[in-house]
Amino acid sequence: MFQALLLSLAQLGDPAIRRVLAKSLGVTLAIFAVLGAAIWRGLDLALSGWRYHGALAGVAASALTLLALWLLFRAVAVLVVGLLADDVVAAVERRHYPAALASARAVPLHHSLRMGLGSAARFLIVNLAMTPVYIALLVTGVGTAAAFFVVNAWLLGRDLTDMVASRHLPAAAVRDWRKANAARAFLLGLAGTGLFVVPLVNLLAPVLGAAMATHLFHRTQP
Repeated sequence: MFQALLLSLAQLGDPAIRRVLAKSLGVTLAIFAVLGAAIWRGLDLALSGWRYHGALAGVAASALTLLALWLLFRAVAVLVVGLLADDVVAAVERRHYPAALASARAVPLHHSLRMGLGSAARFLIVNLAMTPVYIALLVTGVGTAAAFFVVNAWLLGRDLTDMVASRHLPAAAVRDWRKANAARAFLLGLAGTGLFVVPLVNLLAPVLGAAMATHLFHRTQP
């Protein structure tokens, strides 16, 4: 996994990957900007009878948007990069796995969108379901962080490897590959989750994760 990370970091200068990084960051931040504007408008209307309601709405909307950015960045970023993952995977395959690139098939946009929405939904549903566990483990000091990492490593490993496997395998074979390589996908998820919690590095995490998943998938093929 460490080698996959090094190879992925080394390819960040690839023009195709730089384009995906710029697009994914732009779209992700635009989504949160629209969310922030919607929150501000709603609060401004709700507080319209209050003195200085515009300023109050602005402060509250800024705080709520930053909270949403912190809590939901991973879900939104993976959804967005999922729509652009073909370009990342193709760039990695072009440099390191040209034979695999020749036999790959493009993933239709609707399929990428379905996978991305499924990823975001699983992230939200599973973490909401785990919230009582996270709260109960606060007394341990480290239990909440450990549980969060384990749960989200499992989710992220699945999401990233599915992006790559779908280019080369039919749906049933993707499920079989996922079962056979669950431990490797989990390690990938741990690495990706670690990247997502590091400030600034988390901006690169979705693209790095997709590139690492490409290396992982092809290194498990006969």
